Amino acid sequence: MENTDRTTRNLGEQNDNANNPAHYQLLTIGIIITMIGVLLRFFGDWSLIDAVSNLILVVGVGICLRAVYKVLQ
Repeated sequence: MENTDRTTRNLGEQNDNANNPAHYQLLTIGIIITMIGVLLRFFGDWSLIDAVSNLILVVGVGICLRAVYKVLQ
């Protein structure tokens, strides 16, 4: 019976971590940065804009993946 109590207690702690608003705020910021990177791809044919937009896109995706990893942890 003790193992069941420990499992229940650990699941409660995991749910508290998953419901932390800071994770979802970080995810929202990452999505906004990613969308800025996507939108910059459509502004002109200049190669520097393409490089900057790709960099912003990668940074945004990295932030989103980090936020998802923190939620799942």
